[in-house]
Amino acid sequence: MRFRRDATDTGEQPDDRGQGTQERVVGDVCGTMTKRRASSYNAPPMKLEEKIQELKRRDGLAEAGGGKERRERQHQEGKMSARERIEFLLDEGTFEETDKLVTHRCTDFGMDEQKYFGDGFVTGYGRIEGRLVFVSAQDFTVFGGSLSEANASKIVKIMDTAMRVGAPVIGLNDSGGARIQEGVMSLAGYADIFLRNTLASGVIPQISAIMGPCAGGAVYSPAITDFILMVDKTSYMFITGPDVIKTVTHEEVTKEQLGGAHTHNEMSGVAHFLAHDDAECLSMVRELFSFMPSNNLEDPPRRECTDPIERMDEKLDSLVPAESNKPYDIKDAVRTVVDDGYFFEVQEFYAQNIVVGFARLNGRSVGIVANQPAILAGTLDINASIKGARFVRFCDCFNIPLITFEDVPGFLPGTKQEYGGIITHGAKLLFAFAEATVPKITVITRKAYGGAYCVMASKHIRCDVNYAWPTAEIAVMGPEGAVDIVYKRELDKAKNRAEMRQQKVEEFRDRFANPYVAAERGFVDAVIQPRETRKKLIQALEMLQTKRDKNPPKKHGNIPL
Repeated sequence: MRFRRDATDTGEQPDDRGQGTQERVVGDVCGTMTKRRASSYNAPPMKLEEKIQELKRRDGLAEAGGGKERRERQHQEGKMSARERIEFLLDEGTFEETDKLVTHRCTDFGMDEQKYFGDGFVTGYGRIEGRLVFVSAQDFTVFGGSLSEANASKIVKIMDTAMRVGAPVIGLNDSGGARIQEGVMSLAGYADIFLRNTLASGVIPQISAIMGPCAGGAVYSPAITDFILMVDKTSYMFITGPDVIKTVTHEEVTKEQLGGAHTHNEMSGVAHFLAHDDAECLSMVRELFSFMPSNNLEDPPRRECTDPIERMDEKLDSLVPAESNKPYDIKDAVRTVVDDGYFFEVQEFYAQNIVVGFARLNGRSVGIVANQPAILAGTLDINASIKGARFVRFCDCFNIPLITFEDVPGFLPGTKQEYGGIITHGAKLLFAFAEATVPKITVITRKAYGGAYCVMASKHIRCDVNYAWPTAEIAVMGPEGAVDIVYKRELDKAKNRAEMRQQKVEEFRDRFANPYVAAERGFVDAVIQPRETRKKLIQALEMLQTKRDKNPPKKHGNIPL
């Protein structure tokens, strides 16, 4: 088969040497190709130089994708091309492309007259900060980046290889979905990818960057992966588009409202990061990858630390207000304690009553889980429980120690929460912490009440080291609620109920709302000055560096749904 570009493009023209007819392929300005078959037995063999030129020409066609005009349209929409994204993501000069010359096999609906090398997907491997990664990028300029049997096999191939060599997979999504002309073959391609996503889960990190449309069945592959990044204004995800929704339910909604970056970062929790453009998105992928190992058999990379281990900050001593009902920002505690004050937050805009993300302590990657008293008083609700549980399980999969900052008055009450299943959703966080075998360290900064105390990496669910600040309050419930129950009869008979109640509240607070009862029982390993937190955490991490723990033999647990 011979390929050429049309005279309006920059490729070479076809050879017409020899007797008889040749197989001939003509490309239009976008690089599409049509072919006419015939036999060419009498043509002389190609010389080596001609063969090399033929290879270069085919490579050029593959790299041209849908052509200059369509690439410029991508740029006008604020989007990079597929190859530009890969070049930006990977270390310079490290990308090695695979299956560059693959074409689709469909002959229906005139598809046999429209073929592009690569078939709308760019796949291969390269390096990020010197570490091996596999990457696939959908090229929207070729058939709208739609999935075919052929390009699905390209993705499956790199995923299988990534599993064998223990390297992460990064998907750059920008696709119109399944290729309708291929029918069930396209759907089979999706299912083949979903299977690999599932088998790879917990074995190698999988990251999905949504950098354009991602609709219908295409959304399930990113949903199975570990992290999803979206680009504001240019990316969206949904199962069913606005037109179908209007027809079926008569709702009128825009693509942005239905499945835009803000929707999935703030409301649904489907996405984990929000970027303002392609460059920021790809930079965030690189940063995210820096905190995780290449596979589940390795430890996360450790960086040189110039932040003193013994560093103390007196402002931590006064961070927690004297009044237990006053809010403060738990991120101030996190940033003060971790290396260089740098905290890479995950799902920053979703379920803000719990904070999760990555940081480093003495150069070592750690996962941070913290109640946020500045939002909903730090209570655990359905969304916060799901958010925390998924993050805890990721860290446990990939050997990332967990640091928990606890200030939780309990689970959020109300019919909406109960009807929504707070019991099972809250149990997800409990299940995740209890199941985790990585080093686990907890710092109780203030409230640790009721069942939420148990859930937030308490000593009772295999937390290795538990610290408490002197401001910690560890009890079944807050003094006000406890007094109303414990002293109900006395209060009902009191001449001055308000005065007696206040007295009992103070007595209860002095007796129970402190860290010392728990410390006496060994449920807290030490009560520490807040300023010492960084040093204590680093010392505990070093002690736990060789920790070995495992769960009972089983196929897998049955996490609450």
